[in-house]
Amino acid sequence: MPFCPNCTYEYKEGIKICPDCGTPLVKELIDHEWVVVYTSDQEYDVQMVKDALESTEIEATILSQKDSNFPVTGDLAVIKLLVKSEDAASALTFIKELNKTKPEEE
Repeated sequence: MPFCPNCTYEYKEGIKICPDCGTPLVKELIDHEWVVVYTSDQEYDVQMVKDALESTEIEATILSQKDSNFPVTGDLAVIKLLVKSEDAASALTFIKELNKTKPEEE
């Protein structure tokens, strides 16, 4: 049975995305401590950083507090990128380097 790594709910076979938070489901829950390494109010921004981290073999997951049925701003709309605590230092270093390569906004 698939599980949501954020909500920890179990779902029926065939369901791929958590209907509560939109996170892709996993086959089993692993007891790891997850830490926040990146936040944004733009989901595409967090997804790009997640993809970049995963290309370096750092497992990451997105925790979104956005609700498309009830749009909000401020802290309630923050999208968080989490990694396992043992990968946090490497992830933060990678994100810092990644931010150096971003073009300057005008």
